[in-house]
Amino acid sequence: MATATAAARGISRRHAISLISAATLAAALGRRAHAADAWPTKPVRIIVPFAPGGGADGSARVLAEVLAPQLGQPVIVENKPGAGSAIGVMAALQSRDGHTLLMGSNSMVINPSLNPKLSYDVARDFDAVGMVSQQPLVLVVPADSKAKTLAELVALAKAQPGKLSAGNSGTGTLAHLTAELFAQETGTSLVSVPYKGESALMPDLISGLVSMGFLNLPSVIVHIRSGRLRALAVSSAQPVAELADVPTLRSLKLQSLEVEGWATLVAPKGSIPAEGLARLEKLLASALQSDAVKKRFEALSLETFIRGREATAQYLKAEGSRWGQVVKSRGIQVEN
Repeated sequence: MATATAAARGISRRHAISLISAATLAAALGRRAHAADAWPTKPVRIIVPFAPGGGADGSARVLAEVLAPQLGQPVIVENKPGAGSAIGVMAALQSRDGHTLLMGSNSMVINPSLNPKLSYDVARDFDAVGMVSQQPLVLVVPADSKAKTLAELVALAKAQPGKLSAGNSGTGTLAHLTAELFAQETGTSLVSVPYKGESALMPDLISGLVSMGFLNLPSVIVHIRSGRLRALAVSSAQPVAELADVPTLRSLKLQSLEVEGWATLVAPKGSIPAEGLARLEKLLASALQSDAVKKRFEALSLETFIRGREATAQYLKAEGSRWGQVVKSRGIQVEN
């Protein structure tokens, strides 16, 4: 009888211990869930390192509207243009308030190769949240150009080495590096003509003062449709709906010229708690999968570009390496 009573007490103690352990685990999980839900505790800021307009800015403004109700806090877009996006990137990096994000773009990973004085490293200094959007470049020539096809443009460039000019929105921009890569892959010699943005370039391109250019789809589509510019190819992997009859550079045997202008959401390294980053990653992916966001991106000539945090970090590293090699092989420098 005593043995049975002792056994019963043992079972009772084990049961009590198991209940305590379960309660402790539940409390820990509750605290973890609360921590995830607790972020953000104040308005969230998305820094866009460009002036209003363009893919990164448009992406940020769409997401700000969509994410604010989900996060339970206002999401404010703040434009900080200048120095090829370096001013905005550094402003985001120096913010340690735990509520600042950066809507980065290609220039974010290109600039460190162009300017050794820049002190940031994307992989070291930023936490990836996810990719956001992408848009192709369009290879265009003036309407009266003798080149009606890509093959004719290459032949024209080879027949007049150093005579054809490639306009771009600034030294070291994606448009510039893509033209440099084009010249390298086709064995041609082009004169780079940098402008302060695509709007400054457009009149000279349309008039024929500039021979060609790789420009963002939204900025050239109206001029292509009006007949003032001729589209020879697009840089995306697949043809774009707006220019369904224009071939891709990939289909024309220039696989290395598969190029996308992209936007990505990142945060200063360690500034946002892991639970907050996980929540952002989930909400971002959900937003980009929604028909409403897809339609709003389409109106901006953008496509949603869905990648998780790990895949985004790998993509940014690969892009930095890719364009760093072009910068080095072509001897490109920017004035400090």
